[in-house]
Amino acid sequence: MADYDPLAPEDFDTPHRVFADLRARCPVAHSEAFGGFWMLTRHADIRAVLDDPLEFTTTVRNVVPGSAATRRRPPLHLDPPEQTPYRRAIDRALGPRRVAAIVPVVEHHARALLGDYVAAGGGDLVEGYGSPLPALALADWFVLTPAQTERLWRTAQKFVRAWEAFDVAAVEVASNILYEIARELVAARRLAPLDPDSDPVTSLLEARDADGAPLPDDMLVGCVRQILVVGLVAPPVFLGSVAVHLARDPALQAHLRADPALIPAATEEFLRLYTPYRGFARTSRSGLDLHRVHVPVGEPIALAYASANRDEAVFEAPDEFRLNRANINEHLAFGRGPHRCAGMAMARTMLQVAIRELLAATTTIRLDGAPRMSGMPEVGPVFVPLQVG
Repeated sequence: MADYDPLAPEDFDTPHRVFADLRARCPVAHSEAFGGFWMLTRHADIRAVLDDPLEFTTTVRNVVPGSAATRRRPPLHLDPPEQTPYRRAIDRALGPRRVAAIVPVVEHHARALLGDYVAAGGGDLVEGYGSPLPALALADWFVLTPAQTERLWRTAQKFVRAWEAFDVAAVEVASNILYEIARELVAARRLAPLDPDSDPVTSLLEARDADGAPLPDDMLVGCVRQILVVGLVAPPVFLGSVAVHLARDPALQAHLRADPALIPAATEEFLRLYTPYRGFARTSRSGLDLHRVHVPVGEPIALAYASANRDEAVFEAPDEFRLNRANINEHLAFGRGPHRCAGMAMARTMLQVAIRELLAATTTIRLDGAPRMSGMPEVGPVFVPLQVG
């Protein structure tokens, strides 16, 4: 019998009830979906896997569900030391100066999007705000034209929807377009390089492997393609979850509006509560024996970050929103180890600005219907109908 069914219908609260049950009775759960996989739900177990990249590799399966159509892309699909030059190049283009520069960009676009959204009285928060905002921020980082930005955003939306529908053919079509965009960017930067301390493509072109050779073209393009999508998938789901939470808690809305200095701490607690991932995965090189369950060599092991971050063994009253938790830095929203999110600092900054601007532009946020949830590998809403004033 399967312990976990990721295809079962979900509402906003269902996944967390399911994860709590699995943590208690079946912390190493098996699912027959997507060809079969295992899922870890406890914080300590997931942390141990992330801390042992030699035993638990990302080169075989790094996400559930997976698709051969998407091809291998660094840095996610490689382990150190092969991963290292790609990760170093990305980190170079995400230094403190570049992260600080994103603030006025996000503020500008957030205010423009919210002006239209509030004037309309609300609507789907994800389509009207949560999805376009990170696309515009990413476009600034990659120095995209408006036409390129629109193409990237719409293609990424199609890609995500195809994943949710488990439509392999549609995934491949959207993935091929994303590869085209990546190839165009690489070709353009070869002709006209930008500052490698702020432009990821130029930084990757300047990077060298352990032998001093340039990174292979196919892997370099794959890396650009990977960054483009990752930056557009999680933020809309996360911001949708935050919007639902705020709509349910008018007192918290008022508290954060009255004291915006609390928003960085609030964002961190939102990241813990509404981590948008349950499907990042590893495979064991020698097999895993845990909680009287044996996971054979090479079988996918999904790491439910969203469950780990509500583990009652780590976080007191884990389903409650609490500002300034003493151990908030133990959350795994950005992963851990060599594959910890490279864009963590930029993402935190963008999300803090996005939440602050949403609250500043509104006096009330109310739900106007039921949110619609994403499928695996994410967890959270992809449709959030709101009324705002």
